[in-house]
Amino acid sequence: MVPRSPSVNEELRRRSQTRLLEATVELVDEHGYEATTLADIADRAGAARGLVSYYFPGKRQLLQTAVHRLMHMELARGLEREPRPEGEETGRELMARAIDAILGLARDRPRLMRTHMAGILTAEGFIQCPEQQRLAGLLRDTVTRYGSEDPETDYRLLRALLMGAVVAVLLPGAPMPPERLRAELFHRYGLDWQLGLPPGDEPPDGSHAGVN
Repeated sequence: MVPRSPSVNEELRRRSQTRLLEATVELVDEHGYEATTLADIADRAGAARGLVSYYFPGKRQLLQTAVHRLMHMELARGLEREPRPEGEETGRELMARAIDAILGLARDRPRLMRTHMAGILTAEGFIQCPEQQRLAGLLRDTVTRYGSEDPETDYRLLRALLMGAVVAVLLPGAPMPPERLRAELFHRYGLDWQLGLPPGDEPPDGSHAGVN
């Protein structure tokens, strides 16, 4: 039997990790964090149970990586959606798409995103991983194309604003409407309401968006 090449082995590892990350997102979204076990994730992914621990040090790290991958992919899809923006409005359109992509996850996958945000606020905190770095790279590129003269600082500010908006959408007992938060973020960045994927023809009453 001919041994597999390093490139083939690497591709097999990548596919195994992808299946585990996708299974994690699916199961936590369906059943919640506490009710989802590493064995459940392995079974859903069709992987050996020991493989989960081989790739990830624990369930919390696995979940953060899985959600960062989901956020990265959703953001990339939003930014690359046709028609591609061109001309002077490109940077503002991309910023609008970035805001809509992240708020859309909070709106459409509340259990998953609430669990993710709760994990970030635990003692383990924010876990650096390749998927998080890919997400960060897209956001840095977005603020750069928006016109930032200090992309690193402005990326961190955008990240903080988006995290705050997600928490506000998901706050148990006192959630804020994502449309209102979108309007506030659009006002902060001087974006017209019709950019990105507007949820309606006009911003909600009592809010503002865009520039005068």
